Parts: sequence; structure tokens; C-alpha cells
Amino acid sequence: MAHVRIQHRPWLLLGAFSLLLFLITAATYSSLGVVIPSMVPQLGWSWEHAFLGFSVMGVATGASSWLPTMLIRRWGVRATLVAGAAVMALGLALLARVQSLPAYFLATALLGVGFQAAALIPGTYVLSAIFRQRALPFGIYFTSGALGGVAGPLMVLATLGAFDGQWRVYWALQAAVIGVLGLVCAAVVGGPKWLEEAGAAMDRLTAAEAKSAPAHPRVYRTDHDWSVRDAVRTPQFAILVAAYFSHLLAGVTAASLTQAHLTQLGVAGVVAAGALSAEGLMQVVARLAGGAVGDRVDPRWLLALAQGLLVVGLLALSRATTLPLQALYAVGVGLGFGLTVLAVSLLLLNYFGRRNNVELFSLVCLVGAVSAAGPFIGGFMRDRLGGFTQTFELFAALTVVIFVAALLMRPPKPRAATAPEAEAAPAP
Repeated sequence: MAHVRIQHRPWLLLGAFSLLLFLITAATYSSLGVVIPSMVPQLGWSWEHAFLGFSVMGVATGASSWLPTMLIRRWGVRATLVAGAAVMALGLALLARVQSLPAYFLATALLGVGFQAAALIPGTYVLSAIFRQRALPFGIYFTSGALGGVAGPLMVLATLGAFDGQWRVYWALQAAVIGVLGLVCAAVVGGPKWLEEAGAAMDRLTAAEAKSAPAHPRVYRTDHDWSVRDAVRTPQFAILVAAYFSHLLAGVTAASLTQAHLTQLGVAGVVAAGALSAEGLMQVVARLAGGAVGDRVDPRWLLALAQGLLVVGLLALSRATTLPLQALYAVGVGLGFGLTVLAVSLLLLNYFGRRNNVELFSLVCLVGAVSAAGPFIGGFMRDRLGGFTQTFELFAALTVVIFVAALLMRPPKPRAATAPEAEAAPAP
């Protein structure tokens, strides 16, 4: 009986974390833009100030990536999830009662902090400790987040329709559901002792498989855990950070500016909205497909493919006046965005090991604060150049550099491996 519980517990945890990520994604980035048109006329805000909440939430998400790492190391995953869900529920509850802009910005900042503490960092930390083949569970987990992005607007519309446009009810319901689900997820994950033992057993198994692997394995996996100091000094880590930055920059900018950009080009509003929805669906497809092949195809090839697709998608979006170009944008940006986060997460584990992955992944997530400037840059260039085309072309050119770097990237060589040779070398 005990054996059965242990066997099924990883999948139970995967289901709980996936559902939590689904709801958190649906309640934040994919809902706020749909609710704002109902909030602005009632509260008397300007559209500029209302949409500034997006930037506040993005900066808070990226800048707070150190917090879940600190909480996990000091108090464990359970306490981190409880804290993250509580902060998220508090931010949503504040939105349900908001009257002033300072309270609104505080609420969106709390959502950003809660998103980081309850979603990706603790989720990837736990899943990497309990699964040996990580591509499929990571693919399922990230797919749940993408599905949340698709479902969020539908959830908003359904709630507004059921409650006569009362947007405060939507935020209150989300606060209650996420608060309860966060507690359930924390209860399922168990105490730090079980997770530590499960992770140690998985590390031993992974190290043994790496040492007995063929000389040229299809998917590279390190046979030891790198220190944070050594890992961040490698060019591979810099490439992974740059790739994570480029996918956020492209994704956030496209999500924020596509509607205004396409309508300025003469595209009907409903067609522009359809292109955005198609991009969200492509993210789902990318993460499902990447999860299915990530243990058989080296994730660095997935990363290179993702960056190349982002380039194609951004260039297509820059001049997407026709349906073929709009479809190319949706496929390129959607697949590229969806594959990048999966590939980066897998490569961090494959290249540097699991033990310090939570610190390394939190450092990667810090760039989210910088990528939130994408929409501001787009607006700045729009005011001076008359359109958004040059913004997408600029970001595509930046992504080309990262695409080439990812294409040429090879697994890092351990610094420790050269030390004995250096010591044995005769003095000149």
C-alpha cells in the first residue's frame, strides 16, 4: 500500500501544481487586460494609468524572484506556497475593493510577487526532485500555464455575464479559489524531509545513469551538481539568461501591442484579437510537443528552434497585413515563446544539476523585470516613428544574436575537471 502511494504521489503533485499554475496565470496577466475596460469608466482612471498596472506586475514578478528561493531554503516549499498563495489572494482581494490608483498599483505588485512565490520557482523545484525523466512533467506543467492564458479571458467574460458586469465579483472569486488551492497544494507537497529524501534518491539515480551513459549521449546531463558561482560564470548560463529575456521581451510586447499595431495597419479588430488567441493556442501546442520529445531530443536544439521561430514571428508581425503573415506571427511567436521557457528550464537542470537549480532559475527569472520595458519601448518608438513596426524589427534583430549563440552552444565543461591537470603540470 505504501509503495502505491509513493508511486502515485509525484503525479498527484504534478496535478496540484499544474492546476495552481493554470489558475494563477488565468487570474493575472490574461485577466487584467480584459477587466480593465470595465474598471476604467467606473473608477474614472486614464487608460495610461490603468495599463501601467501591467508594467508594475511584470517588474514585481521579475524583481521578486529571489524571494521564493530564500523561503524555500529557509522554511521549505510548503511555507513558500502558503506565503505565495496568501500574497496572491491578498492582491486579488485588494483589486476587488480598489478605489484609488495607489491601491491598484499595490494590488498588481502583490500579484507579481505572489505569482513568483506560488508558481514557477517552487513548481520546477519540486518537479525536478521527484521525476527522473523531466521533459514530460515539465511540459504538462508549463502547458497548464499556457492553457490558463487561454482560459483567463473566457473566465472573465463568463463571470461578468453571470453577475451583470460586476468585475469586483470576479477578483473576489479568484482570491478565494487561489487561496484555497494554494493551501491544498501546500498540504499535498508534504514536509521538507520527504522532499529532501526524494530529491537525494533521484540525484543518485541520475548521477549513476550519467556516468554509465554512452560516450556521446543524445541528451547531455551533467554527472555532478555545479555551484552557483561556477555555473553563472559559464557562457552557457549567459545564453540561457539571454534566451529567457528575449522570449519574455517578445511575448510581453506582442501581447501588449499586437491589437493596437494590427488595427493601425488596417486589420479588423476581431481579426487582430483572433491572431492573439491563435498565438496563445500555439504556446499550448509548443509545450505539449516539447514535453513529449525533451528527453529524446537535446533541449538545446529546442532552444535554438524556439529563438529562430521568435525571429520569424516578430518579423511577420511587424508587417502582418495579410492572413498568411498573421498566421506566421501566431505560429512563430506562440511556438517560440512556449518552447523557450521549457527548453531553458530543462537545460539548467541538464547542464548544472538539481541541487542549486532553485537559485539558478531565480537568477534567470530576474530578467523578467527588465523585459517589462518592452511595451514602454514600443510606445516610445510609436510616438516618434509613427508605428510599432520598427519595435518588432528591433526585437527580432536582438533575438537573431541569441539564436546564433544557442545554435552554437555546447554543454559546459566543469572547471574542477581541469584543476588536477593544472596542478600536475610542470612549472615553466
